[in-house]
Parts: sequence; structure tokens; C-alpha cells
Amino acid sequence: MREEVRPVFRTDGAAWLRAAPLLLLAVVWQLAAMGLQSKALPAPSSVLLALWHEIQSGDLLFHLGRTLQRVALSFVLSMLVGVALGILMGRSRRVDQTLDGLLILALNIPALVTTILCYIWFGLNETAAILAVVINKVPMVAVTLREGARAIDQGLMEVAQVYRLSRRDTLLRVYLPQLTPYLFSAARNGLALIWKIVLVVELLGRSDGVGFQIGSFFHFFDISSILAYALAFSALIFLLEAACLRPLEAHLNRWRA
Repeated sequence: MREEVRPVFRTDGAAWLRAAPLLLLAVVWQLAAMGLQSKALPAPSSVLLALWHEIQSGDLLFHLGRTLQRVALSFVLSMLVGVALGILMGRSRRVDQTLDGLLILALNIPALVTTILCYIWFGLNETAAILAVVINKVPMVAVTLREGARAIDQGLMEVAQVYRLSRRDTLLRVYLPQLTPYLFSAARNGLALIWKIVLVVELLGRSDGVGFQIGSFFHFFDISSILAYALAFSALIFLLEAACLRPLEAHLNRWRA
């Protein structure tokens, strides 16, 4: 029987359902700005105008690029360390009991404290900035993957042994597919958390990036520019989700259908 090929991007109303709350938010924002007439809440048109000005000057692309570099590097390091640690803790009860206390401690230390300590201990440099972000993200990835490793269907692993699959095939065809939902959950939460921590890191100790720019705009009470940078970065995250994460997740989970 020929396998049905399902399109990644569908032409149904799912896209409109996702866009509807955002459009409603924009309408409410516009009405609130018109009603309040306050500098603290600029209209969407003012934000878009500030965004266009920052794009034309080249400042937005430069600072956005610097922030994306830090986000990408921190994300990759956090996922590599967190996934390895989580799987190890999920497979070994002894390792889990040994590291569980440290994991709980790391989960509850505020990102601000970690960032300040890294800057004090290692100086105001890129290494301290990236390390602060990684330290804050690794525990969340480890917790998610630990639960995934615990949820592995041992019956499927026994079937792999019965059919004498190699370790490579068992890992790629039996073990990792079961971890896929947990990997993507950790990745999505990672992106949502990492870029927020990166902004804090840039605000406290960097001379470039979106966080640095937002801090500068804060001193001048430039709400429109602050929202413009937040809007630009949010748009990139939406694009990454729609163009990369969601299609890749659908492709890797096609066997579940």
C-alpha cells in the first residue's frame, strides 16, 4: 500500500486560527492607544515607524544579528549538554539521585543572579555572557529529557534486541524517535527562555545587541523603539517556528501516523 504523503503547510484555516488572536491583539492595542493618548502606550503605527527608521539606519540589523549569534550559540550548547545530562539521568537511577539536588538548585537560581556572578567571576566578556545563558537553560532541558528517557517503551527496546538490530539502528530507529516530542518541547522552551536571558545579559554587560539597545531606549523613555525591537525579534521567532521547527517536527513524527 502506498504511503500517503501529507503536506507540511496545509491550506485549511489553521493559519487563520493562529493569526486571529494576534490580529485581535493589534486591534485592541490600537484602540487602547487611541483612547489613552499616552506616551507610555504608543500606537502600532508609531512602533512600525520606529521599526522602519531602525532598519534604514542599519542599527536594527546589526544589533539583531549580534543577539541572534548569542542565542544560536547558547541554544546549541544548552541542548547538547542538557540532552546528554537528561538522558543519562533518565537511564541511571543512581546518577539521577546524585544529581537531582543540584538540578533542583540550578532550576531555582534566578537568571539575574547567575548573570551577575558570571560577569564578576569571568569579566564583562562574551564567554561570561554565553556561560550565564547556558547555565540557566541546561537544567530545563535536562529535566525534560530525563522524563523522556523514563518514558521510553522498553517493549520496543526488547523487540529491537530480538531482531538483533545494531546499536546504531536501535538508537536511530527505536530510541530517538520516542524522544522526539521531548526534544522539540525542550527546543521550543529553550528558544523562548534563551532569548529573554540573552537580553538580560546584554543589558547588564554588553555594548551591543537588542538588550543593550532596549536599555538605551529605556533611559530616553523611547517606548516606540523598545516595542519595535521586541516586535522584530518576535517576528524572527515566529518565522523560525513556522519555517523550521514545525515542518521538522512533522517530518520526524510522521511514523506516529
